[in-house]
Amino acid sequence: MPIDQIDRQLLALLEGDARLSFASLGEAVGLSKTPCWKRVQALEAAGAIRGYHATVDPGALDLGTAAFVRISVRFDMHQAFEDAVRAHPMIVNCHATVGDTDYLAHILARDMADLDIFLRNDLWRLPGVERFTTTIAMREIKTGGSITANAGRKA
Repeated sequence: MPIDQIDRQLLALLEGDARLSFASLGEAVGLSKTPCWKRVQALEAAGAIRGYHATVDPGALDLGTAAFVRISVRFDMHQAFEDAVRAHPMIVNCHATVGDTDYLAHILARDMADLDIFLRNDLWRLPGVERFTTTIAMREIKTGGSITANAGRKA
């Protein structure tokens, strides 16, 4: 589905505040409520909008330790590993990578002891894990950057 300037504006507005009403969205982009609603539905159907979420502060839920783990997996175990990653609640993000390791996982833990238990008891038991290297985040600098601002930047 080609995305035009109005669609880009709608995506930027929703990315900033997904709770905006269709009337507010439409007013901002120069459409009435129904055509705006239809455009948003089309963006959802096309997969341009993956979903609507609240941004939760991990610290508010006592998840104060963030780690990034580079993981190498046995060649024939990638699908099983990915399935296990999707099911594990402490792994909040995971990306397949190119380079020295196969995956980069973002882990949220309560504290260092909780992270240690995850690394020793859970991560090693995921299918095909051969080795991993962990980096502890000291503090968060930026999260939830704007995808629409990135897409709209000058080349």
